[in-house]
Amino acid sequence: MKLALDAMGGDNAPKINIDGAKLVLEKQESIKSIYLVGDESILRKACDAAGIGSNPKLQIVHAPEVVSMEESGLAAVRQKKHSSMSLAVDLVKSGECAAVISAGNTGAAVAASTIKLRLLEGVERAGIVSPMPSVHGYVLVSDTGANPDAKPSHLIGYAVMSAMMARYIYNRPMPNVAVMSNGTEDCKGSEFSKEAYRLLKMLDEQALLPFHFTGNCEGHDLFETELDVALTDGFTGNILLKSVEATAKAFSHWLKAGIKKSPIAMISAIGMRSVFRSIAESMSADSVGGCPLMGVNGVSIIAHGSANGTAILNACRMAEGMHRHNVNDRIIEAMARINPALHGLH
Repeated sequence: MKLALDAMGGDNAPKINIDGAKLVLEKQESIKSIYLVGDESILRKACDAAGIGSNPKLQIVHAPEVVSMEESGLAAVRQKKHSSMSLAVDLVKSGECAAVISAGNTGAAVAASTIKLRLLEGVERAGIVSPMPSVHGYVLVSDTGANPDAKPSHLIGYAVMSAMMARYIYNRPMPNVAVMSNGTEDCKGSEFSKEAYRLLKMLDEQALLPFHFTGNCEGHDLFETELDVALTDGFTGNILLKSVEATAKAFSHWLKAGIKKSPIAMISAIGMRSVFRSIAESMSADSVGGCPLMGVNGVSIIAHGSANGTAILNACRMAEGMHRHNVNDRIIEAMARINPALHGLH
């Protein structure tokens, strides 16, 4: 597999991407080539400093422009056609690479991937799928930012795409999928969520869904129940994702502050160090690496802006898994069965 890495994307670029590429070269033999896209002179110096400059699996593609985190995503794609992000996506569009990874501007990554790669056959809207840790492993939340003004029918696509990811990447043969609402009863929710529930319920009754539709779920179900996929619009999902991330950071701060107040607690914490480290690793976004933008005709992984080398490695691993399992083909097959019936339900 060949992949394109937006080497200028991220808060600490290009270092994090060079660190990530080095880890991939060391630990991921299935990835045959990495195309580092960015300012050639900067990248060559960084690669030489990291000791990977002469690695035959590494190729540098010069990109004179960079999309900053503050820019409008759509405007950046239109105005900076030679940015590292745009040219990295172009490598997937041309077929040279099977996947693109970027820790840069999320809006620009969504716009570039959607405009250049187009949508998969049968998919109405692309959606970002964010894996969130729970007591049962991970729950996949979609959409978390690609499409803030979703229609109920879009959630059917999110459900199928996320279920295929749960099945092939997280080894859940028959994923449990639910619509996020303010109650589990079918009468609860907004008009939007109730219509999405209705469509999924009717498709379920026709035995067309490639997953187990469990109905509505509430916020606590994300962390407490054996839920694999939670469906919502991109506006709500993005708020949820950022709120959970901020809560995790706040909890870590409160825990450290509380321990420092007590000498006994500090001594006890030494014995609990391995437990704290394990919890921190399981809650860290770096352990996931990135969130796939599913529904586009290619593999596009969006890593968080503060990603480190480990996050880039894990993002590349996710991309490799999605490519190896032909997840996009599975989505097309499932939507081909569902869409005729779905159109009849409108």
